[in-house]
Amino acid sequence: MSEPLVLEYSVDGENFTTAGEASVAVKKKLRWLGLPPDIIRRVSIAMYEGEINMVIHANGGKATVTIDASCIKIVLEDHGPGIPDVELAMKEGYSTASDTIRNLGFGAGMGLPNMKRYTDTMDISTELGVGTTITMTVNL
Repeated sequence: MSEPLVLEYSVDGENFTTAGEASVAVKKKLRWLGLPPDIIRRVSIAMYEGEINMVIHANGGKATVTIDASCIKIVLEDHGPGIPDVELAMKEGYSTASDTIRNLGFGAGMGLPNMKRYTDTMDISTELGVGTTITMTVNL
Protein backbone atom coordinates (compact mmCIF):
# COMPACT_ATOMS: atom_id res chain seq x y z
CA MET A 1 0.00 0.00 0.00
CA SER A 2 1.81 3.09 -1.21
CA GLU A 3 -0.57 5.78 0.05
CA PRO A 4 -2.39 5.52 3.38
CA LEU A 5 -6.07 4.70 3.12
CA VAL A 6 -8.19 7.04 5.27
CA LEU A 7 -11.74 6.10 6.26
CA GLU A 8 -14.02 8.55 8.07
CA TYR A 9 -17.29 7.84 9.83
CA SER A 10 -19.81 9.89 11.74
CA VAL A 11 -21.13 8.18 14.86
CA ASP A 12 -24.72 9.11 15.69
CA GLY A 13 -25.16 9.71 19.42
CA GLU A 14 -27.77 7.86 21.44
CA ASN A 15 -28.79 5.82 18.38
CA PHE A 16 -28.33 2.17 19.25
CA THR A 17 -29.91 1.14 15.94
CA THR A 18 -26.89 2.36 13.98
CA ALA A 19 -24.30 1.82 16.73
CA GLY A 20 -21.56 -0.42 15.41
CA GLU A 21 -22.03 0.41 11.72
CA ALA A 22 -18.64 2.13 11.45
CA SER A 23 -16.79 -0.80 13.03
CA VAL A 24 -18.58 -3.24 10.71
CA ALA A 25 -17.64 -1.12 7.69
CA VAL A 26 -13.99 -1.06 8.80
CA LYS A 27 -14.04 -4.82 9.35
CA LYS A 28 -15.33 -5.35 5.80
CA LYS A 29 -12.68 -3.02 4.35
CA LEU A 30 -9.89 -4.81 6.24
CA ARG A 31 -11.15 -8.17 4.95
CA TRP A 32 -11.25 -6.77 1.41
CA LEU A 33 -7.66 -5.61 1.84
CA GLY A 34 -6.68 -9.15 2.84
CA LEU A 35 -5.38 -8.36 6.31
CA PRO A 36 -4.87 -11.24 8.77
CA PRO A 37 -7.96 -12.33 10.76
CA ASP A 38 -6.29 -11.57 14.12
CA ILE A 39 -5.61 -7.97 13.07
CA ILE A 40 -9.18 -7.60 11.81
CA ARG A 41 -10.56 -8.97 15.09
CA ARG A 42 -8.43 -6.64 17.24
CA VAL A 43 -9.31 -3.54 15.21
CA SER A 44 -13.01 -4.48 15.12
CA ILE A 45 -13.25 -4.97 18.88
CA ALA A 46 -11.39 -1.76 19.73
CA MET A 47 -13.35 0.25 17.20
CA TYR A 48 -16.72 -1.17 18.31
CA GLU A 49 -16.02 -0.48 21.99
CA GLY A 50 -15.04 3.10 21.18
CA GLU A 51 -18.02 3.61 18.94
CA ILE A 52 -20.43 2.36 21.62
CA ASN A 53 -18.78 4.62 24.20
CA MET A 54 -19.37 7.60 21.92
CA VAL A 55 -23.04 6.64 21.57
CA ILE A 56 -23.56 6.06 25.31
CA HIS A 57 -21.53 8.87 26.82
CA ALA A 58 -20.80 11.59 24.26
CA ASN A 59 -23.78 12.00 21.94
CA GLY A 60 -21.72 10.62 19.07
CA GLY A 61 -18.62 11.83 17.35
CA LYS A 62 -16.23 11.08 14.52
CA ALA A 63 -14.11 8.02 13.82
CA THR A 64 -11.11 8.22 11.49
CA VAL A 65 -9.23 5.07 10.53
CA THR A 66 -5.92 5.33 8.70
CA ILE A 67 -4.44 2.18 7.20
CA ASP A 68 -0.85 2.15 5.98
CA ALA A 69 1.90 -0.41 5.53
CA SER A 70 2.95 -0.34 9.19
CA CYS A 71 -0.23 0.06 11.23
CA ILE A 72 -3.91 0.82 11.51
CA LYS A 73 -4.57 4.03 13.41
CA ILE A 74 -8.01 4.68 14.90
CA VAL A 75 -8.88 8.18 16.11
CA LEU A 76 -12.19 8.64 17.93
CA GLU A 77 -13.21 12.24 18.60
CA ASP A 78 -16.25 13.48 20.47
CA HIS A 79 -17.57 16.67 21.99
CA GLY A 80 -19.05 14.96 25.05
CA PRO A 81 -18.58 15.74 28.72
CA GLY A 82 -15.01 14.44 28.92
CA ILE A 83 -13.71 11.78 31.28
CA PRO A 84 -13.30 13.12 34.84
CA ASP A 85 -10.93 10.36 36.02
CA VAL A 86 -9.18 8.42 33.24
CA GLU A 87 -7.40 6.09 35.66
CA LEU A 88 -10.71 5.10 37.26
CA ALA A 89 -12.42 4.79 33.86
CA MET A 90 -9.70 2.31 32.80
CA LYS A 91 -10.61 -0.12 35.60
CA GLU A 92 -12.53 -3.17 34.41
CA GLY A 93 -16.13 -2.99 35.55
CA TYR A 94 -16.19 0.74 36.26
CA SER A 95 -19.02 2.44 34.41
CA THR A 96 -20.96 5.68 34.50
CA ALA A 97 -23.68 4.29 32.22
CA SER A 98 -27.25 4.83 33.35
CA ASP A 99 -29.55 1.98 34.40
CA THR A 100 -31.42 2.43 31.11
CA ILE A 101 -28.21 1.82 29.13
CA ARG A 102 -27.34 -1.18 31.31
CA ASN A 103 -30.81 -2.63 30.76
CA LEU A 104 -30.08 -2.48 27.02
CA GLY A 105 -27.02 -4.68 27.63
CA PHE A 106 -24.37 -1.95 27.45
CA GLY A 107 -22.31 -0.14 30.07
CA ALA A 108 -20.53 -3.08 31.69
CA GLY A 109 -17.36 -1.04 32.17
CA MET A 110 -15.23 -2.98 29.70
CA GLY A 111 -15.07 -0.44 26.85
CA LEU A 112 -11.83 1.38 27.62
CA PRO A 113 -10.07 -1.70 29.06
CA ASN A 114 -10.94 -3.70 25.93
CA MET A 115 -9.80 -0.88 23.68
CA LYS A 116 -6.42 -0.92 25.42
CA ARG A 117 -6.24 -4.74 25.48
CA TYR A 118 -6.78 -5.14 21.73
CA THR A 119 -4.48 -2.37 20.50
CA ASP A 120 -0.73 -1.86 20.59
CA THR A 121 -0.98 1.75 21.75
CA MET A 122 -3.79 3.85 23.16
CA ASP A 123 -3.75 7.51 24.14
CA ILE A 124 -6.64 9.37 25.76
CA SER A 125 -6.83 13.16 25.56
CA THR A 126 -9.82 14.52 27.43
CA GLU A 127 -11.05 17.85 28.72
CA LEU A 128 -14.12 18.24 30.89
CA GLY A 129 -16.92 20.01 29.08
CA VAL A 130 -15.02 19.90 25.77
CA GLY A 131 -14.68 16.27 24.74
CA THR A 132 -12.37 13.32 24.35
CA THR A 133 -10.02 12.08 21.64
CA ILE A 134 -8.78 8.51 21.80
CA THR A 135 -5.99 7.45 19.47
CA MET A 136 -5.24 3.74 19.10
CA THR A 137 -2.88 1.82 16.85
CA VAL A 138 -2.67 -1.80 15.81
CA ASN A 139 0.71 -2.66 14.29
CA LEU A 140 0.85 -4.69 11.11
